[in-house]
Amino acid sequence: QVQLVESGGGLVQAGGSLRLSCAASERTFSVYGMGWFRQAPGKEREFVAAISDGDVSTRYADSVKGRFTISRDNAKNMVYLQMNSLKPEDTAVYRCAAGSIIARILSPRYWGQGTQVTVSS
Repeated sequence: QVQLVESGGGLVQAGGSLRLSCAASERTFSVYGMGWFRQAPGKEREFVAAISDGDVSTRYADSVKGRFTISRDNAKNMVYLQMNSLKPEDTAVYRCAAGSIIARILSPRYWGQGTQVTVSS
């Protein structure tokens, strides 16, 4: 089993930045694709970003492209989401996920508990 624990969420003003971290307690962390999803109150969960296990290729939702950057450090079993130019509509619970990436699509198998990001206007 892969355990994922997010951190770094909080309250930030619009235009500000946050860096989310996801720590994985799994020795084979590097074989998984990783990603971030978010869910706002009353809304469906949506894909945010994903990063591959091999060539470190990335994919982003159109809503965050150019503002968010996903990265990973396999030596530390960590994945990050740098969020810049935050908007109130970015407010959500952010969860990291681990799974397989096929045809550039992340299929999550393991989920973190989530960290709250609140962007004030």
